[in-house]
Amino acid sequence: MTDTQAPVTDADIQLIQAILPHRYPFLLVDRVREIEGTARAVGFKNVTMNEPHFQGHFPGTPIMPGVTIVEAMAQTAAVMIGVNLDLTDKELLIYFMGIDGCRFRRKVIPGDVLRMELETLRGRIGGKVWKFRGRATVEGELAAEAEFSAMMDLQG
Repeated sequence: MTDTQAPVTDADIQLIQAILPHRYPFLLVDRVREIEGTARAVGFKNVTMNEPHFQGHFPGTPIMPGVTIVEAMAQTAAVMIGVNLDLTDKELLIYFMGIDGCRFRRKVIPGDVLRMELETLRGRIGGKVWKFRGRATVEGELAAEAEFSAMMDLQG
């Protein structure tokens, strides 16, 4: 992003894939909206029965695994940072460093739209380590919440 360009406030799947190294079946965010610099963003995941984890979690009662909800929040945060630090089409790897205060409050099932609100707690332009607070909701009802830190590392 140059000084003359308007800030990016929305990321579609093409932009998400230009930032994140993740691909099917582990790309867990479909759109990111309300990107407010590196401070805040809202991501969306359309949960469908076609996702491979539902084959075994659980047969007959499909429930999105909690770890994939946290991963979806982390991917949303990485898109927010990637958009603002011009990390499009770079070789970016993102590593979890810690997850704190993680709580699951509601089942997430096929047909749900998972809304993930992320805010940056700590991080700086040029820094590799960032900390975020995430809340995932379905139709306004809290599904999961956590604070987590991640290291974003450019390869090459």
